[in-house]
This record gives sequence, C-alpha cells and structure tokens, in this order.
Amino acid sequence: MIGRLRGCLLEKQAPYLLLECGGVGYELQAPMTSIFALPELGQEAIVYTHFAVSETNQQLFAFISKEDRALFRLLIKVSGVGPKMALALMSMSRDDIVRCVMEEELSTLVKVPGVGKKTAERLIIEIRDKLKAWDYQSSPEPLVNDAAPNRAQQKLALAEAESALVALGYKPVEAAKAVSKVAPEEGASAEALIRLALKSMLPA
Repeated sequence: MIGRLRGCLLEKQAPYLLLECGGVGYELQAPMTSIFALPELGQEAIVYTHFAVSETNQQLFAFISKEDRALFRLLIKVSGVGPKMALALMSMSRDDIVRCVMEEELSTLVKVPGVGKKTAERLIIEIRDKLKAWDYQSSPEPLVNDAAPNRAQQKLALAEAESALVALGYKPVEAAKAVSKVAPEEGASAEALIRLALKSMLPA
C-alpha cells in the first residue's frame, strides 16, 4: 500500500495533483486545505496518501499531513459519506470540522455540497466520540456569519461552486480551474463564484 510520496509537483488543478516520484507520475486527489498548503509547481512536495478501491474505481488521495489523512479515514467510515463528500467536507480546516462535530453545528455541515441534514446528524453521532481527544479551538462566534464572511465560508463557497458546475455538466477539472481563476474575488458567495466562472468559460 502506498502511504507517503515525495516528489516534484508537476500539476495542481484542484482537486487533482500530479506528483512525479522516481520518474513515475502519480495522479492524486486532494482536499482544498491540502492544495492550499502545497508548494509552487516545480518544487518538492511531501504528501500522505490513502488508496481507495471499489468495484469500479481505484483512487489515490493525498493529504498535507497524517492528521488530515486520519480525519479523511474517519469521515469515509460514516454511513453515506464517500471519498467525494469527505473531500468536500475537508474544504473546511481540520479544526473547523472537529468543532462542527463536537459543538453539533448542523447549520454549517449542511452547507457542504452533498451533505444533507440526515448525513450531518450521522456524522456527528458516529465520529463525535472518536474526536474527543482531538484538540480544537472553540469559538463563541458562529462559524457562518453573513455579515462578515470568514475563511471557512470562503472555502465552502469554493466547494459549492465547483459542485454546482459539475452538476451543470462540466468536467471536475474544468470546474475546478474555472472557480480557481475567479477565486481572488474575496468574500464572494458561491452564487457569485458560479456566475463569474461560467462567464469565464463562455467564448469571447
């Protein structure tokens, strides 16, 4: 089993990465939090991996830390949460996810693409006890604040925009590239990002 890779980062188009190790290019999928933390193209990167095998697919996932990989493995054990949804959840930071589960912030979890109320409830019930030993910063302020968007909101907006574009028929790589291109619009809502991304993909 492949557990760790170190090599030259050749491509970085969320959620996909191409990492060359010893002359072999590994195609990986990574959550936005890991992608944000990776170095620039052409530089050496170290990632921790999870190899997922199903009846129809084989996928290699990459994470910037062992802790992120451990969280991903916890998430995919929850009934109804597959690798795609787990990656979407990890558009939030590890600290934010732990806080949402421990403080039962359903309203934040259901904003993640594909996560409904029942899935969010199962998520809290099934992994809350397993996260008790994880450190996290408690905050008296709600994670989502419409008056002053924070980093978690912005990451969720990016994930929602990508998911919506895929639902419209665009390929995941195309959707990720389009959203990344308009992401500098700081504080933009998912709706605004979708509109800007669609406009950027239309012929001039």
